[in-house]
Amino acid sequence: MLSRLGLRAHTLVKPATTTQLIRSIKTIPQPPGFIVGTVNDAYVPPKPHKLEGSLHWTAERLVSIGLVPLTLAPLFTGASTLVDSTLSALLLYHCYAGFQSCIIDYIPKRVYGAYHNYAMYLLTLGTAVAGYGVYEIEKKEGGLCHIVGKVWAA
Repeated sequence: MLSRLGLRAHTLVKPATTTQLIRSIKTIPQPPGFIVGTVNDAYVPPKPHKLEGSLHWTAERLVSIGLVPLTLAPLFTGASTLVDSTLSALLLYHCYAGFQSCIIDYIPKRVYGAYHNYAMYLLTLGTAVAGYGVYEIEKKEGGLCHIVGKVWAA
């Protein structure tokens, strides 16, 4: 049937590759070499943002360091609600900060514009949904440490 119409089967359905999908995303045009201005122009630093910079980096490091004793505490003392809830909240923030860093690095606002904002909104939405899930686990299942203990005993 297709040959009578002068069509070949592979011309009707062509699967999209990842490279084609990535190339189809519209980006903001960048100057050659990402250099704006001349050598003699004064450096214009980016506007400071309260959620980025050294304070943000310090918060990430403190959370990472705080996860170590909270992860080991249930092994030695048993699972308490306070330790379990704190561990779950810090794990959630740790994941959020890690994915946020990936978005900032690999979907930069200066190149992708609105797509950067969409990715950040999706990350915030996903974190909120995961936060609700953590709340439900703490309320109904006895906490993260209790679930890990069940899996470990199985």
